[in-house]
Amino acid sequence: MNKMTENSNIKYDILIVGAGFAGSVTSLILNNLGFKVCLIEKGKHPRFAIGESSTPVADLIIRNLATKYNLPWLYEFSRYGTWQKTHPEVVCGIKRGFSYYKQYPGKAFTTDEEHINELLVAASSDDVQSDTNWLRADFDAFLVDKVKEYGIDYFDQTEIVSAERNADWQFQVNQFNENIILNASFFIDATGSSKLLNQLMEIDSSSEEFLTNSFSIFSHFNQVPKWLEILQEENISTDDYPYNPDNSALHQILDEGWIWMLRFNDNRLSFGFVLDDTNEFYKNLPTEKIWNDLLDKYPSVKRIIKDCELSTVPGKIVRSERLQRKLKQSYGEGWVALPHTIGFVDPLFSSGIAHSLAGIEKIIDIISKDWENKTLLDLDLKEYQNAVFEELKITDNLVAGCYKTMPYFGLFNAWSMLYFAATIAHEQRRIKKEIPGYFLNADDKAIREMVQTSYADLLKIIENKQPTEDDIKSFAELIRERIKPYNIAGLLDPSSKNMYRHTVAKIE
Repeated sequence: MNKMTENSNIKYDILIVGAGFAGSVTSLILNNLGFKVCLIEKGKHPRFAIGESSTPVADLIIRNLATKYNLPWLYEFSRYGTWQKTHPEVVCGIKRGFSYYKQYPGKAFTTDEEHINELLVAASSDDVQSDTNWLRADFDAFLVDKVKEYGIDYFDQTEIVSAERNADWQFQVNQFNENIILNASFFIDATGSSKLLNQLMEIDSSSEEFLTNSFSIFSHFNQVPKWLEILQEENISTDDYPYNPDNSALHQILDEGWIWMLRFNDNRLSFGFVLDDTNEFYKNLPTEKIWNDLLDKYPSVKRIIKDCELSTVPGKIVRSERLQRKLKQSYGEGWVALPHTIGFVDPLFSSGIAHSLAGIEKIIDIISKDWENKTLLDLDLKEYQNAVFEELKITDNLVAGCYKTMPYFGLFNAWSMLYFAATIAHEQRRIKKEIPGYFLNADDKAIREMVQTSYADLLKIIENKQPTEDDIKSFAELIRERIKPYNIAGLLDPSSKNMYRHTVAKIE
């Protein structure tokens, strides 16, 4: 607990609000670049948070930031092996890839030798090189400790009340019921919410432009049975699996949406339903009823979670509002917002961490080179805004297509390959040391058009009719042809039987 009274006369170069991992990493980098930084946090660490699944792109960016800005300890968190070797006390989990299992109403999970109701996409070659699931309470708190260790002014339990800008910013903040003035030249919103900018500058946030319409209900649980063990008990063969699905971002695909299952090394499981709310069916239903009705509807899912106890934190089932949101404006004179503050689509493809890190990468570059030139700063922040808006748009398109296909797993399988193709293209761009450009290669016109055209084709198949086997086969062939320029992993190769071992990004 830090009191800030003695800091009221200090003028900071940059004030950052929000001490999640993004705000802390941004503070640490700017401090190393010589800026006088202050980080403030409304709550207190450790605190519960979701957004826990990392990806190869996130790992690439972590390594780049750690090397470029002299944070060698951060580099160690880019792979499971080095994380466990150096900081086993910071809880995480192995994430070998993305796993999907189609559940049908009223039926226990079944599949066949062709893995007709399964899809496993590897993202690493072994456990040591694996991505990770972050226990955010631990990792975020670790980073805040690093902020303090580097001598950066950090104040928790502190809330911005108002802001006024003349030559610089003057923030009225409240800490322990005491109002204090903080002065700064520049302000970065890393809160991960639209509320602060609406409060300070009346900048609105909207979900109107999104194709996706979803909400989530979730919590953490202890001692949850392993999905692999349940498969084995049902005599479902896993001999040709590329990895243990419990060591992955494990998804159960429902007709109404999907479930995430992310495991940590302390026998904790992050478990949540994310549900399509386009018809507002769930709007007036109590959270507990939705939860129990879905478990009753999907017996294999109920078998996983029915007798498990809630973890102490958060100790309850949490229900979100609609997940989709986007600010009308994400920068202005003397301020900018990080991507998760600007907007969000849906956690289906675990894109949140990587998108936040990509935004940090851009903003740090802009501030470091344009700090003395307000004209260039404004121009580059405008381009940053354009980038994030385009990134949200392509993510929305890709996720919306998945929701359209969830009742029909063959279509879901084919459609999801557009995301993996875009991801591979972006990974290759970074591995080749090219300019990173937009997240998911959203600045690649060919990729944007591929996704948009495929979405229109998908709607023709599913609107007003039940897709036939021929429809699904034709669509898969169409997607296979379209992703050819980016498909170095054999995606949609029939001989793979929905088991992909070779999408691995080779990171030195």
